[in-house]
Amino acid sequence: MSTQRGFIYLMAKLFADSDLVLNKKFSFTNGNKILRELRVRDVTYPSEITVGRRLLKSPAVSWTQSYLQGKGIKFPKPNGLVRAADLFCGSGGLTQGLKFACRSIGLDLDIALACDADIEALEIYQANHGAWLTSGQPAERLVSYSIDGRGDDAVWSGWPTVIEPHLASYLTNLDIVVAGPPCQGHSNLNNHTRRKDNRNLLYLTTVAFVVATGAKICVIENVPEVLNDSHDVVNTARALLVKSGYKIDDSVLSADLFGAAQTRRRHFLVGIRNSPYEFDLERLCAELALQTKISVRQAISDLETISPTSVFDSPAKLSPENRKRISWLFKNDKYDLPDRHRPHCHKNGHTYPSVYGRMNWESPAQTITTGFLTPGRGRYIHPGQQRTITPHEAARLQSFPDSYSFAVPGKTINKALLTKVIGDAVPPLLAQAVCTVGLAASHDLVRTGGF
Repeated sequence: MSTQRGFIYLMAKLFADSDLVLNKKFSFTNGNKILRELRVRDVTYPSEITVGRRLLKSPAVSWTQSYLQGKGIKFPKPNGLVRAADLFCGSGGLTQGLKFACRSIGLDLDIALACDADIEALEIYQANHGAWLTSGQPAERLVSYSIDGRGDDAVWSGWPTVIEPHLASYLTNLDIVVAGPPCQGHSNLNNHTRRKDNRNLLYLTTVAFVVATGAKICVIENVPEVLNDSHDVVNTARALLVKSGYKIDDSVLSADLFGAAQTRRRHFLVGIRNSPYEFDLERLCAELALQTKISVRQAISDLETISPTSVFDSPAKLSPENRKRISWLFKNDKYDLPDRHRPHCHKNGHTYPSVYGRMNWESPAQTITTGFLTPGRGRYIHPGQQRTITPHEAARLQSFPDSYSFAVPGKTINKALLTKVIGDAVPPLLAQAVCTVGLAASHDLVRTGGF
């Protein structure tokens, strides 16, 4: 077959296969094992996890509990390699999800570059993921670019290039870029600069880096409020990626649909370079959703008896006023604190009913933020004990497994660091679903090439 005819045949096949189907199912096997089967089109990838005993629940719930407890997973034998970069990597939640997404479909993950200006978070990332190269300089110093216009009218007036020549040559064969650019400027709690913060433009720095490196796939995460940014960064990013040869889709997704025991909602934009067909991110992620949501009880109840001998397993030290508030909730079997028991600034009405709230055993938690050790910053009171949740419990609710280390090598860990790196992280199980879609949607294009 001639090269031209072969190309036409390949394109026809890709268009015929454009209705990508994902499916996963869980089942108990003999003994103390659970099987997870992920089907991508006509190929099924089996993974297996061992549990200490057979749990009398659904296999999907049992799998998730065993994963959270740090049980080892036997993944399919790898037959390819994914080369990745992570910008604004933090402590590594997004890469953790990418790593499991790769391994679930028989691919190894090689981290070429991890970048974050928070050096302690970067050290935690490195201890868990072992990037070949790390950078503590701001991401905007890595890439040069300029843009004219915004939204649909945006174009590159200066084509993106990696500034350092040696780094540029090192990053020429990237398969995927993942990034969670700073979202504080979009937060509804940031009343002074909400949606006008110049840090929001780092979203476009991520897009420029993707285009400069020619990465085959990009996954960009942020808060849902990024859609209302005054700089119109999402629509600008869409236009720039499309004009640079990427098919893109984006959606707001909730972590509790994919095994994280919290209702954290995040916006994701996924781009695939040189794809001949479209993909529906929300629909494909829905095919990976669990049928049963994981409750707080299922995620953390086994941690109740752990002795608070380390910072990781210690709750906050409470003020006398907060001890009284928590005591009232338990004495009256309540989950929301009445205004009369709140600080004076809340007694004339407020819009934060979850503040000073107690978690419910039988539901997913609300969003875990960097304030999870402070009762006055959210619903962070333990459902069964008169205390806040611990960093360990917060990490579980974020869907980090116990095998993930939040220690900084050679340094003493403290609560301020733990609240930041855990609360700011992307829930790995949410990231896993999105990255699985990105990898699967591009699989036909790269399985004979980069991967």
